[in-house]
Amino acid sequence: MKQFAQKHKFKLISACSFLAVLLIWELATDVLHLISPLMLPSPAKILDTLVYKIMGGTNPDGATLFENIWASLKIALGGYVVGVAIGVPLGIGMAWSRRFELFAKPLFDIIRPIPALAWIPLMILWLGIGYSSKVGIIFFAAFISATVNSYTGIRRTSQVHLWVGKTFGATNRQLLFKVAIPTALPMIFTGLRLALGSSWVALVAAELLAATRGLGFMIQMARMLGRPDVIIVGMLTIGFIGLLLNAVLEKLQKKFVKGAKKG
Repeated sequence: MKQFAQKHKFKLISACSFLAVLLIWELATDVLHLISPLMLPSPAKILDTLVYKIMGGTNPDGATLFENIWASLKIALGGYVVGVAIGVPLGIGMAWSRRFELFAKPLFDIIRPIPALAWIPLMILWLGIGYSSKVGIIFFAAFISATVNSYTGIRRTSQVHLWVGKTFGATNRQLLFKVAIPTALPMIFTGLRLALGSSWVALVAAELLAATRGLGFMIQMARMLGRPDVIIVGMLTIGFIGLLLNAVLEKLQKKFVKGAKKG
């Protein structure tokens, strides 16, 4: 038992702190009534709402929790995949080729500071208010992080490693794929994880565009109808899905990046 406690000490501390927050929350709402349920519902109320939505309840947004999750995943992952598929090669290309960098980087540096939400009016004009415009907003949120980290990773490649490769007769293509990209993989995966976080941040705003399904839409409907329990359920669901997707990226990083921490 002592060995188990020592091995999982930090996990036990985290669990205790989480339970302490829940206890204080429950005491402040349901027991002592220090906070109005219209401002902050109790954990028990949120759990009831979560079970209701999971079991097929559609109020107040007209869809079950799983229908909203599926609608949001299609948007978030659609924009994320396109943003990463363009951003990673662009970052690598700008860092590896001086000519391509001179051509592409000035334009990218102009686009880079623009928040993803600032693209909403143009997305509506270009793509309407359907699925494509929402994916377009998520795309810009993911694209920037993926590009910046890929560029930085390639630029940090050791010149000594490149020199050794050239000494042994490696071609420019071999140096890129055998030396530079493997060296940059930790930064590239960091960019993938940051891009994933940015995608979920932009999700709620993207689903403001005439959506009828999705976690962002569910949160907005709950806000208008004064249902903080549904709002918190939506927020927790977004956080939990983001945690799962981030865990998948961590597994992939451990598999493909040499020297990645296995613990």
